[in-house]
Amino acid sequence: MAIISATDVRAGALIERDGRLWRVARAKHVHVGGRGGAYMQVEAKDVESGAKTNIRLRTDEKVERPFVERRDMRYLYEEDGAHVCMDEQTYEQASLPSDLFEGREGFLIADSVVGVNFHEGRAIGVEMPPAVVLEVAQTEPQAKSSTASASYKPAEMETGVTVMVPAFIEIGEKIRVNPDTGEYMERA
Repeated sequence: MAIISATDVRAGALIERDGRLWRVARAKHVHVGGRGGAYMQVEAKDVESGAKTNIRLRTDEKVERPFVERRDMRYLYEEDGAHVCMDEQTYEQASLPSDLFEGREGFLIADSVVGVNFHEGRAIGVEMPPAVVLEVAQTEPQAKSSTASASYKPAEMETGVTVMVPAFIEIGEKIRVNPDTGEYMERA
């Protein structure tokens, strides 16, 4: 395990504290002038139980960052609420529970590559690609009176997820979407 300074803790990082593995949701450097030293306010989620907590770390404090192995895996299909992925190197298949995707499973399409993080041989998280290409399955037609202003309309993608898209997007078009935020990026 690596030891890092509290000031190096960032959102998305994994830290080990009190024998448990925590994923950092937010980390904020706080300095209260004239009333003691600065500290890091960290909002973290327990990887196993999903419990959230706030951790206050002194800026000179050290925390343990666990060794996490990242493997590229190809998404194959969904089965019984789990998502089956295949390791690109060994061709082993793993069934990953939906909670590892943290609500982003609507952006999964067959044959896409995701990064799966393993800690001591157990899958603990999934990193989606920075952008995915999805086809628009259903949306309202563009209104003739629409102006050049930035107006958005809901569009249902091929996977069933709804994304807000510009008014000029039509059914059958392929668009690039950020899977972490669910936002439209551009036409593909």
